[in-house]
Order: sequence, then C-alpha cells, then structure tokens
Amino acid sequence: MLTSCSKILSGWPLTSPWSQAAAGAVTLGKLNMDEFAMGSANESSHYGAVKNPWDLTRVPGGSSGGSAAAVAARLLPAATGTDTGGSIRQPAALTNLTGIKPTYGRVSRWGMIAYASSLDQGGPLARTAEDCALMLQAMAGFDAKDSTSVDQPVDDYLATLNQPLSGLRIGLPKEYFGAGLDARIGEKVMAVVDALKKLGASVKEISLPTMQHAIPAYYVIAPAEASSNLSRFDGVRFGYRCANPVNLEDLYKRSRGEGFGAEVKRRIMVGTYALSAGYYDAYYLKAQKIRRLIKNDFVAAFSEVDVILGPTTPNLAWKLGEKNNDPVAAYLEDIYTITANLAGIPGLSMPAGFVDGLPVGVQLLAPYFQEGRLLNVAHQYQQVTDWHTQAPTGF
Repeated sequence: MLTSCSKILSGWPLTSPWSQAAAGAVTLGKLNMDEFAMGSANESSHYGAVKNPWDLTRVPGGSSGGSAAAVAARLLPAATGTDTGGSIRQPAALTNLTGIKPTYGRVSRWGMIAYASSLDQGGPLARTAEDCALMLQAMAGFDAKDSTSVDQPVDDYLATLNQPLSGLRIGLPKEYFGAGLDARIGEKVMAVVDALKKLGASVKEISLPTMQHAIPAYYVIAPAEASSNLSRFDGVRFGYRCANPVNLEDLYKRSRGEGFGAEVKRRIMVGTYALSAGYYDAYYLKAQKIRRLIKNDFVAAFSEVDVILGPTTPNLAWKLGEKNNDPVAAYLEDIYTITANLAGIPGLSMPAGFVDGLPVGVQLLAPYFQEGRLLNVAHQYQQVTDWHTQAPTGF
C-alpha cells in the first residue's frame, strides 16, 4: 500500500506505479494494513481496524490483515503481503488461509516501503498451497533493483506439489509446547502430525534453545531498523507536514508527532534508544548475537529433520481492542513466527481446523530456499483434509 496506512503519507499517489500485468494478474485494489506494518492485529492503521470475517468482533491478525481478510471473505482468490515477524503467517492462521514467507532475498523487496530491511519479505496469501505455489512462482527470482535479492534459480513449485511424503522427517520443537500455548491449539497441531504420519512422514522431538530470547532480540533489531528507515519522513521532502511551523525543529517534531501513530512512535523511540551512544553494545549488538544463535539452532535442527512443525500462533484471534493497552501481550503473539525472520528461513502457515468457530493455523519451517518442500507438505495435507475449503458464514 503506497501510504503504508499512515497519516504521514496520506494523499500520496493512489495509483501504483508497479503492475503485475506481465505475470497475467489483475490488480483489484489496495488493502488495509497495520501502519508501516507495525502490529499483530491490523488495528494501528490510520484508516481504521480490519475485522476478521470469521468473527467481526475479532482481529484478523497483522500486519497483512487486510490482505488476509479480503481473501478469507472470498473477495479475491489471492493477495500479496509482507512478513517482517510473521505478518503473512499470523493473519493466514487467524483467517483460515495458507500463507508463505519465502527465504529472505527470494522475492524482490523493490517498491516495498521498508520497515526492517533485514527482516522484511514479501509473499502470497491464498486459500490453498497450490494457489500459493502459483503466486510464488511468479513472484520469486532475482531483481537487480533490490540489493538484497538473491541470484539463484527458482524451483518449479508446482512440479513438486504431488511428491509423496514417505521418508519426510518432521521435527517438533519442545519449546513450542510450553505454558504459553492454548492447549486446544496444541491438540490441533498434534492432529496434523498424526495426518502427516499416515502420509508416510516420521516425527521426532527437537530443541530450539535460543527461542526464548527471540522476542526481546526481535523487538530491539526491528525497531532499530525502523528508526533508521522512517527518519526520511520528516515533513520536508514528502508526506505530511504540520501547519504553520515556527522553525525547523518545530516542523520536524510536529510533523512526525502528528503524522505517526502510537505504535510507530513507540517502535521508533525504542529503536533510537537501542542505537544511541552508550546503549548500542548493551542492546543492539547483543540482539544481533542472539540472532546468530537462533540461526545456528535452525542449522543444527535441519541436520536432523527436513521440516519443523508447530503452532503458528499461541492463541486464537482476540477481540478488537483487547490488547491495545498491553503492547507486550500483542508482541508475544509472534513468538512462533519471528524466529524464521531472524534466521531468514522460509515459513508457511496452513489451516488446521477450528476451535469455537475460530481458525487455527499450523506452521511449517524449512531450510533456506526450500519453499517447494513447504508447499509440497501443505498440499499433501490439504489433499486429505477440507479445513482450507471452509469459508466464513455470509461470505
């Protein structure tokens, strides 16, 4: 979305300069999102909150909640989203969709307004793994306009969808099934495990010991990068400008203070503090070291298993406004998804059933550039289940 759903970019051109016509797609319109992709509920948008089609009193997840809600409500067959800490996978889980975050660098970020440049990655949301494979096939590939794009051949994702799962090794991290997980979601995860075992997969318990440090590491690194990326929005060059500034300092302060929402300002302040003299080593440098340890955990795990499986979210979709006064509670909803962004590996969420009428998602993680394996597992599961075919009442 060209305005990133922020007041500071209100009035920015409404017609996108980019087109999907070369891939045969038709762009139907713009969708809502959390302001500058900062949020887990799609409630921080300057244009108002998005509602979950499965229960209009609940959130659809974020930050790509507008994309998820539109696909879940059958307004369109598929949509693109961005995933910085789970912002494709989490809304996919809360709205009964399949969503995939590719390996960092697999899909070009050119044209995307940056939130955290070392974490952001674009990907598709759709009803099925097959539709996601179609989308990703068109989206993936090297782009000289993006300095983080990886020049590596793109696999034929559709060609491997029907490969049998015989011999597939699935890892279940013991850290995923602690006290913070809704037990009903845990039951749905284990039901998926049982279904995959019937398809020929084997399962073993693994450990991701550094996962407990992922939330604090992420919420130092991401805000630090955001504080740098969003410094360009100063009321001088483009975007919102306050009325009648008395001097340059007043222009900066009021333009940013009036133009940014509460969550964006919170993260900019955290990031600026973490990067400031005297605190860089204590916070940002330590967070980057933790990031490396998280990556090492995944490298070790994938020497034993082919994919990692677990819940996408610890809880069901919560009520609109429920976590507005407790940002830390909202941050904890990303506990299972942010590690994939910190490590740069691909992750996919797929429908796994319902609890009290609300969707549950299961997450799959794979080694670098193994998106095809994730899509294959999800597709095979969707051949023996019908969760992904169910739509919210009235849509």
